[in-house]
Amino acid sequence: MNHAQTLPPRPGARPRTTPTNPHTQLEQQPEDPGLRERLAQRVFALPGVEERPSQISVPGARALWLRDDVPAGPPEAFMIGREFAHLHPRPDMSAHASLPPGVAEAAIAAGWAELHPVARMGIIPPTTVMLYAPRDDDELEVIFRLMLESYRFAGGSAQG
Repeated sequence: MNHAQTLPPRPGARPRTTPTNPHTQLEQQPEDPGLRERLAQRVFALPGVEERPSQISVPGARALWLRDDVPAGPPEAFMIGREFAHLHPRPDMSAHASLPPGVAEAAIAAGWAELHPVARMGIIPPTTVMLYAPRDDDELEVIFRLMLESYRFAGGSAQG
């Protein structure tokens, strides 16, 4: 799949974010708080995924954890343990996810993501990106597709 062709460009300018940890989206959050909950319902319903408190994010972040009985992908598909993505709490509402390198590059190029500052420093793999908070239903679909790529990278496709 050619990810650069399948990702539409994100409308408008990139949101401002913090340059260091905690890596936070500072603007362009959705006006409809239900968008975030709809995303959470979909990603936490994926086969083989458990919702856990994040082991590396801010308090209240909801981690996507690949269950221990599911075959795992490469180490760079995970941030810590089997946590491959997490959703940040309000008011941020962005997410961090580990994406396959080509998908990460395409998401950044299309304006949907940015490299995590710690990845920029070379401390963690360049597969860890911030996915900007979706502002409407169309953006929710793109972010969900990127979260699916993270899930497949983590090895979840073994469950279907």
